[in-house]
Amino acid sequence: MCEDGRFILKIYYNSNAESFDRLLPPVGTTQSPRKRTTSQCKSEPPLLRTSKRTIYTAGRPPWYNEHGTQSKEAFVIGLGGGSASGKTTVARMIIEALDVPWVVLLSMDSFYKVLTKGQQDQAANNDYNFDHPDAFDFDLIISTLKKLKQGKSVKIPIYDFTTHSRKKEWKTLYGANVIIFEGIMAFSDKELLKLLDMKIFVDTDSDIRLVRRLRRDISERGREIEGVIKQYNKFVKPAFDQYIQPTMRLADIVVPRGSGNTVAIDLIVQHVHSQLEERKLRWDMAALASAHQCHPLPKTLSVLKNTPQVRGMHTIIRNKETSRDEFIFYSKRLMRLLIEHALSFLPFQSCMVQTPQGHDYEGRTYRGKQITGVSILRAGETMEPALRAVCKDVRIGTILIQTNRYTGEPELHYLRLPKDISEDHVILMDCTVSTGAAAMMAVRVLLDHDVPEDKIFLLSLLMAEMGVHSVAYAFPQVKIITTAVDKKVNDLFRIIPGIGNFGDRYFGTDAPPDWSDEEDVLDA
Repeated sequence: MCEDGRFILKIYYNSNAESFDRLLPPVGTTQSPRKRTTSQCKSEPPLLRTSKRTIYTAGRPPWYNEHGTQSKEAFVIGLGGGSASGKTTVARMIIEALDVPWVVLLSMDSFYKVLTKGQQDQAANNDYNFDHPDAFDFDLIISTLKKLKQGKSVKIPIYDFTTHSRKKEWKTLYGANVIIFEGIMAFSDKELLKLLDMKIFVDTDSDIRLVRRLRRDISERGREIEGVIKQYNKFVKPAFDQYIQPTMRLADIVVPRGSGNTVAIDLIVQHVHSQLEERKLRWDMAALASAHQCHPLPKTLSVLKNTPQVRGMHTIIRNKETSRDEFIFYSKRLMRLLIEHALSFLPFQSCMVQTPQGHDYEGRTYRGKQITGVSILRAGETMEPALRAVCKDVRIGTILIQTNRYTGEPELHYLRLPKDISEDHVILMDCTVSTGAAAMMAVRVLLDHDVPEDKIFLLSLLMAEMGVHSVAYAFPQVKIITTAVDKKVNDLFRIIPGIGNFGDRYFGTDAPPDWSDEEDVLDA
């Protein structure tokens, strides 16, 4: 303890984890009574605004090497401690101090088991023990955390603490640079412990935690004071002594006084930064650019036949003197031809119909459930009208990918995909592809949503050879379809000779300094 009593920092090494069975056995203790954690009754927001930046808590970082696979796993912090000890506050302080753009905050409270009718009645009378390990779905927690650590998307249940039940809707989260998993039983499962790279126990005085719990349960969850005290004495206090307090010895760091211990939080942040630096979670554009030089173009590439008509339209849209109206008109014509060409690669099957004259005709019909178009904003959305014109009742999704000005990395900021997209053939649309980085990220997002790789068609008006090779090598089953392929990319990763910034020319805008259109830096 410091002389001014500001903080106590204890560091433990996880040498006893392997001695634990599936769940920690009951351990008697004479420690002062503690209680349980229920940190968030609401789903986490998709972003967290801090004094320094906006932290995206539902985004997808670009952890792909030139092979399209994730190079490093996420760094996972386990945050344990008694109920109302301030774990969520500590987690948010860590997030803000880390100052990294991609963080997931995952609460154990989302993973309470679905109660039977009898258990629901017990919960209504404050007679159900939510502070026992059996109250949590550890299998779902472990499978979810494994997927997040690997950078995959997951669906998280939303728990309603007022009704003691899971809501019908689930939320989708993605992996991130850092994952913070917090809960009262964060260290109470052997398999779960293996997924945690750093274990922090928040130790707050029991009187403070009891006051916090009373305030929270009465004001936020509509409980009566008698019920809260009954539950505390019957379940919360004994559970802390039996299941939670013993896990303190598994923690790498014990943080007394929770969010008031700023020195301990600074030390935690420094350690995490050093781990992230060692893992080098950065997108390597140079490696992506040089990986496939001098290779023949892949067989998965199909280029629209270079007829005089196609060549003429390219002449118009590539000409810097072309007016915006003409640029839009001939771009749309070219998009229509491109999409018509792409549809010929969809699976078809024979069918027999009868003509008005009463004769049979052996034709072809689409062999699939549905076609979905997904545009990479903002330039990709210009291809949507052409797709709608030739595909009746087509569904449309969007993905927004921008480039970080400081790291050069593509970052996923927004997506809206139709339900059951995994059963569709997906036409992924962007107007130009240079390095292929954003296209690779978009493909990876579709794969995260269980779209089979061989059902993805990447369409672009113009591609650079570098982008073609990168996408094809990373995802060899994705069909790549374009109207032209240019050989060179300049130092700014813009296609040469190219067509310039497609979005600016089409929409008649000058890109703001913090906007990076897909074709501007990533896929020019």
